[in-house]
Amino acid sequence: MSRCQEKAPILRNARLQGSYHRVDLQAPGVAPQVQPGQFVHVHLPGFEHRVLRRPFSVFNVEPAAGTLSIVYKVVGEGTAHLAGLAAGTCLDLMGPLGQGYSTPPDGVTPVVVAGGYGCAATYLFARRCRDKAVVCLGGRSADDLLLVEDFLALGADVRLATDDGSRGHRGVVTDLLEAALDATPRPWVIACGPNPMLKAVCRIVAARGLEAEVSLDHAMCCGVGACFACVIKKRSAEQPAGWEYVRTCLAGPVFRASEVVWD
Repeated sequence: MSRCQEKAPILRNARLQGSYHRVDLQAPGVAPQVQPGQFVHVHLPGFEHRVLRRPFSVFNVEPAAGTLSIVYKVVGEGTAHLAGLAAGTCLDLMGPLGQGYSTPPDGVTPVVVAGGYGCAATYLFARRCRDKAVVCLGGRSADDLLLVEDFLALGADVRLATDDGSRGHRGVVTDLLEAALDATPRPWVIACGPNPMLKAVCRIVAARGLEAEVSLDHAMCCGVGACFACVIKKRSAEQPAGWEYVRTCLAGPVFRASEVVWD
């Protein structure tokens, strides 16, 4: 797999719900190479006063058609600008980047845990699983539960949680993970979402003697390992301290739960 940079025309850019949007791009160089959990780095046109690219997890790809989709939330100047770009506008796209999720072996039950728009990074994993996945989606309220119908269309066993109880289980999404693990003999856990959620996932699987793969929510600047802005602590038996710094954009964003050192 090699990295590609290309001009990717917008095919569609529309609001999904609330502050969440989806943009579909024509990216025949990048799309066929994307693996679940990888990301792309995007430079926005008409935004020259912000020189850094922006990382976005890949939601979905159609390799034969050469299309790639991103789900994003308008949270600042950059994503607000992206939301206003019309079909036909070209984005400067670089990717696919980073290390994604592993392919589950036969005989396991994939268990997906996602918080907020972290679900976008897990969709392609669930889509490519040979076995039906248990998908646990969480959000602050019903308005923050995304892509529910998309996961259901895959045939996934979708379970929902909201902090305020407006839809599904009242509580955090890791409550659903605990229940799923109780009923699943051979789980294969992956997760993406806010770091407090990921820390809880790591704690839960470790207590049960299990492993998981987590996609860390970390700010990235260059996306290619040059700037060292996205370092995290990863366990290493070869280092005197028992850990070393690694760059999320290169060694991750997906790591084994047992590798991550949480401060």
